[in-house]
Amino acid sequence: MGNRREGHMRKMLYFGVAAILALAFSGWGCGGGDSRTIFVAQIVSDKPADGDIASDPVLQTFTIANGPGTLFFGFDDLDPNLKEYRAFLDFPLDGSTGGDVVPANARIRAATIEVFINDVAFASTVPTLIELVVYPINGLREEDFDSAPLTFPNGSFASRSLDLFSSDQGNYVLIDVTPLMAEAQRRGLLDFQIRFLLDLVPGAGGLVGIEDLPQVTMTSPRLTVEYD
Repeated sequence: MGNRREGHMRKMLYFGVAAILALAFSGWGCGGGDSRTIFVAQIVSDKPADGDIASDPVLQTFTIANGPGTLFFGFDDLDPNLKEYRAFLDFPLDGSTGGDVVPANARIRAATIEVFINDVAFASTVPTLIELVVYPINGLREEDFDSAPLTFPNGSFASRSLDLFSSDQGNYVLIDVTPLMAEAQRRGLLDFQIRFLLDLVPGAGGLVGIEDLPQVTMTSPRLTVEYD
C-alpha cells in the first residue's frame, strides 16, 4: 500500500515538472522574456517644423522663427527686459519626411536625442527643462510658447530636467528622453515634439543655441529610438 501511494506521488511530481517545462518552452518559442528582436530607428528633426519663440516682457509681444539655422532657448537673468526664448523640435515617427518609422505597436526600450550646441551665453551652467508638447507642423503660434505640456498617466507633466554647460559649446550633447518617447507612443502621436526652455530654479539664467542648419544632417538634431 505504501509503495502504491509513493508511486502515485512520484507520478504527480513528474506531471508537475513536465507542465512547468512545457510552459517555459512555450514562452521561449513565442518570443517571451528578452528574446524579442530589438530594432533601432534614427530620425532627423523636421527643419521646417522646428523653430523658436521669443517673448518680449516689455512690449508684451512674441517673435516666431520657423526653421531658423539656430534654435535658441533661455534668457539673460541679469537683464529682465531682454527676451526669453523657447525652442521646439519635431521628429516625425511615421516616415513622412523620409526617416525611419517607429511602428504604432512598438514597445519603447530607449530613446535619446543628440543635439549640437553652437552657443552658450550669460552663464556657465544652464538649467534646462525639456517638455513633451504638441504644436502644428505647419508653423508655431504665440500660444505654443507657454502651452501646457502633455502629462504622464499619473497626471504629472511629461518633462525632464538637466544642466547644459558652457563647455558644451561646439560639441554634441546626448540626452535621454525615454519616458517622453514612451508617452508619445502610448498616446499614438505621429510626431515626437519637444520644447526646450530655461528651468526656472533659483539663480537660473543663460541662453543656449542648438544648431539646426538646413541641408546639414551631420549636426542636425537626431532622435534614436530602440524598440521591439
